[in-house]
Amino acid sequence: MPNDAPWEAIAEHTGMLRHDFTRGAFPIKAEQIKKATHHFQTTNEREVRCLCKQDTREDRPSVFRERGLFLLPTKNGTYAVVRGEGYVDIPQIRDATRVYRSQLDFHLDTSDVGNSEMQHLDFAYASSLIRTFMQDTSLVLTIRGRKYTPKFSFRVGDCLLNTESVQTEVDAGYEGRKQVALVEAKSGASTNTIIRQLYYPYRQWQEHTQKPVVTIFFQCDASGYSLWEFRFRDLADYNSIELVRSQRFQIEAP
Repeated sequence: MPNDAPWEAIAEHTGMLRHDFTRGAFPIKAEQIKKATHHFQTTNEREVRCLCKQDTREDRPSVFRERGLFLLPTKNGTYAVVRGEGYVDIPQIRDATRVYRSQLDFHLDTSDVGNSEMQHLDFAYASSLIRTFMQDTSLVLTIRGRKYTPKFSFRVGDCLLNTESVQTEVDAGYEGRKQVALVEAKSGASTNTIIRQLYYPYRQWQEHTQKPVVTIFFQCDASGYSLWEFRFRDLADYNSIELVRSQRFQIEAP
């Protein structure tokens, strides 16, 4: 697997595998990662950003997978290695694909150029598919791009973590009269994703509004758009995520 060797070097350099994870998470700093991997040749084997990008269970190096570990940022340049379940399943949608008639009364020529996640998400919003799925005609685009989280604490199992100024990125956020909807968009088929990508923006924006914050996982492929709505039963519990509903759509252009 990619990055197995660099993470073995990091684990040896930091003493990570000698840590007792029943007593809490193991902290690792970007400087330690750089020092442990300076002798590797490729960018993917040395760059902290690449080494710490573990968006699915399968992206984890073997030292993590074999021990039930996953990685969370706790501050800019600081990470916590945690034992527990860090990912949520993205279940296959078995209901029939719903044919959705775009609410636009004209064709969007510019939406035919390219094939990016953001482009498909923008087309779904322009067609009012996002509003239809959320059953909220008042939703308007208000959030996009990178921001830094405020201080907050949360639990992963029996482990308590404190975070501050962690960079998050929301593909799109929509505010309506009674709710805020945050979207994480992916292209292709995902079977699981790290909860952090939904939880950190959820905690961040719930600090700024009294309206309930809803999290949506959006997936696009050649045959249509799939949406999953998730919620957290407990604001302070990373693992309290649960699926609310899901639906697959095929947009019929005007």
